[in-house]
Amino acid sequence: MYLPRRLIAHLYLQLLRSHRPLSSPVLILAALEPDALCACRILTTLLKRDYIPHKIQPVAGYGDLARVGEELIKPMRTTQGGAGGVVICLGVGGLVDLTEILCLVSDNEEADDLGGIEVWVIDARRPWNLGNVFGGQAQSRDPLQEVAPNPRRKTRGVERGCITPAYASESGGVIVFDDGDIEDELVAEREAYHALEEMPEIDDDDDDNESLGSATESGGDDDDRRSDRGSHGKKRKSSSGRDDKEDNDEDDAPPRQRRRSDSGSSIPSSSSRRRRSGHDSSISSSPVAGTLPAIETRQLSARSLRRRLLRMKRKYEKILHAYYSMGIAYSEPISSMLFSLASELGREDNNLLWLAIVGVSSMELSGRTMSGVGISSFSESGGSAGWGGVRGERIRQILRDEVHRLNPPDPSGNTRELSGEANGIIPTTARSPTDTSIRISPEPRFLLVRHWSLYDSMLHSPYLACRLHVWSEHGRKRLHKLLAKMGISLSQCRQNYTHMDMELKRVLRQRLLKYAPMYGLDGLVPPVASGHSSNREGWGFVRSWGWKACLSATDVGVVIGAILEVGLSSPSSSLNANRPPRDSSNLETSSESHPSNLHPRFWNAYDALSPTGSQSATLLLEALPLAQRLHRAILRTGTSLLSKHQIRHLRAFRIAVVKDGPDVRLFINPGALTKLALWVAEAIQVQEREKGDASKIGGKRAIGTPLVLAGLDEDRGIYVVVGTGGGGGVVDFAALAKRQEESRSRKAVREKKKREREERQSKRVTERAERDELDEESDDTEEDSDSSSSSDSEPEEPQNISGNKNLVRNRFGLAFQEVVQETNARVRIDSFEHCVVEVQKEDLGGFLEALSLRSVVG
Repeated sequence: MYLPRRLIAHLYLQLLRSHRPLSSPVLILAALEPDALCACRILTTLLKRDYIPHKIQPVAGYGDLARVGEELIKPMRTTQGGAGGVVICLGVGGLVDLTEILCLVSDNEEADDLGGIEVWVIDARRPWNLGNVFGGQAQSRDPLQEVAPNPRRKTRGVERGCITPAYASESGGVIVFDDGDIEDELVAEREAYHALEEMPEIDDDDDDNESLGSATESGGDDDDRRSDRGSHGKKRKSSSGRDDKEDNDEDDAPPRQRRRSDSGSSIPSSSSRRRRSGHDSSISSSPVAGTLPAIETRQLSARSLRRRLLRMKRKYEKILHAYYSMGIAYSEPISSMLFSLASELGREDNNLLWLAIVGVSSMELSGRTMSGVGISSFSESGGSAGWGGVRGERIRQILRDEVHRLNPPDPSGNTRELSGEANGIIPTTARSPTDTSIRISPEPRFLLVRHWSLYDSMLHSPYLACRLHVWSEHGRKRLHKLLAKMGISLSQCRQNYTHMDMELKRVLRQRLLKYAPMYGLDGLVPPVASGHSSNREGWGFVRSWGWKACLSATDVGVVIGAILEVGLSSPSSSLNANRPPRDSSNLETSSESHPSNLHPRFWNAYDALSPTGSQSATLLLEALPLAQRLHRAILRTGTSLLSKHQIRHLRAFRIAVVKDGPDVRLFINPGALTKLALWVAEAIQVQEREKGDASKIGGKRAIGTPLVLAGLDEDRGIYVVVGTGGGGGVVDFAALAKRQEESRSRKAVREKKKREREERQSKRVTERAERDELDEESDDTEEDSDSSSSSDSEPEEPQNISGNKNLVRNRFGLAFQEVVQETNARVRIDSFEHCVVEVQKEDLGGFLEALSLRSVVG
């Protein structure tokens, strides 16, 4: 089931009304990523204000999620003696079938009885598991009511998977929170899913068997049979309509089915337990008969109906398969979704707004775009990079408006200070000792500029470093020359930024706007803006904690990411010293990826986002050296790979391996390795563009550079492998209006073509009905003709989730799945990030060789 965006507060209000003092706590499953952490903080703040008990459980991967289902959720089920309850998944499980992995159903129990557990799924990853979106509901039925032979699930307040205001939590179920994509983008998938669920059970072999039995009567049967099997040669196991269980052959099943836990066992993503209790023997009396063309005073033959059903089934399965085969993408950050919930409840404040801003800002740092994990694909003018191009900028504009509303300017404030901010001076201090406001700031694309020297901040900025080639001596000289042109000496820029000369800080932005384009750095700072926040596209966000600290949202995202990816080197550090006793364990263990090692990192990062201002600022400042250490290692390792020419160019992507050096242990974490891969991929892309050597993949211009980066974990004898592709994010504000106009034009053309298809389809239906009076041979001929032209009447297949058909998607997750199935490589697929796998050290060569033959972008 899915909850439409307009009803985002419906379930929470029901939970608030139904909560009792003895009710079981709400269980929150949160992924170990900054966006999920921010969303978790927003949600727990709401629950605390309403006195709703809750428990937070960090989840490190699919194996960890399966253990949580077995140990925590299964005992909650009413069929296991529990009292039911609510489970909220934040950044967890959107791609897999949660009824199985969370143990909501058992083999010896009713498939529609979920034990009174209601699962809320809020996830930014796409594609959705359609079983969660359009199914996932427990069937409430009168025990005295006779079971229909071919039942259709009916839940009060649910219409074809969509929750309505009449819905009431009763028997439990899986509910996906829609950010708008489901209703806007998944119309064809919704129809296909429900059509397959309503179809009677029918296999391709049924048509073959009948054709063999009547071969002596009709000489054209063999040709018909070959035509049918050629269009779709796989046999359907069950017609229950589950999203990605459409074919029996594993090769043709969507890759979302095959997830491996850390023990190597398969974690299926679509429920194989939902079966019908029976079917009518007469196909003409099945529910699908109502979907066929109306035929007056005539009854189609059973064989003709069966053939049409097979064509319809193949058509709908093709739609679902195309949806799952597009690759991974990202939609609206879940922290933004939770802030929308708070706004709908009237609970928004500065603390929750700041958490949403940090969550949205963190998406870019980890390379999560509308095209999956990868580097930016939009034009680089504009100054602000974000997770979702035009849509991402629209959300950031909403956040800027909220900042303006909740933080009005103080009329009695310092006039000089206010005018300085309006002119683009980067704020570094609070306005007063009690100032905790959020401000809009013209943030340059430097790294931790307030907490580093200007030189180090520029040197470690991925955007600037890749375009100036700072890994070479010539690139360092270009950086020095840029600083000299701006009139900033090396001695000045090597000081801490807050200690620089005030006059230099005042003129820094104007000089960057003047000289940066000479070095190809057009997007280094946001465009000039003035007045209301609506005129400040591309500007960032800054918050003060009195005189204690002043941090930008990007700074906080960098620090939180470093805590999750690197961890604290010593349990005696002040971050751990301020923690409750529950998480005082040593973070350094032999297995870096073990949940017992990762969960304490979650709690350290969770505390650093505390709404208590002084505690949060202290913890963030304490972790700043950790973030600086990580980004020094990224620059050092990336420079080594490029200067020593250790990056090989294979058929479909480039490959590099990190297996020695002082920083190798830092990059056994997938998040840190991904950031290094993004840095290297962006450097290669810049080099290719300067040489005019942009590659083409699959006949399309490759936007971004597909790169596979492997990091050696010597202790476990494995390589952590991440695949990055072309992404999307940097907003070209100058071309924004033009793209919108082109989008409207394309939409008008699509609507015109759709009307023409509907007219042709209506004409074919009329002609088909007239031809039904002919004998069996002519009927066969008519059906074959209809099959050959069925592409005209099929619904338009989705090109991608975002609605932009020109995006190049990251398909490494699908390619990894295919290699695992076809080779003997020992591979562990456990990360929620499907472009990350772990490969046995001895098997890396064969794994990469097989991967080089796959399509990794699409």
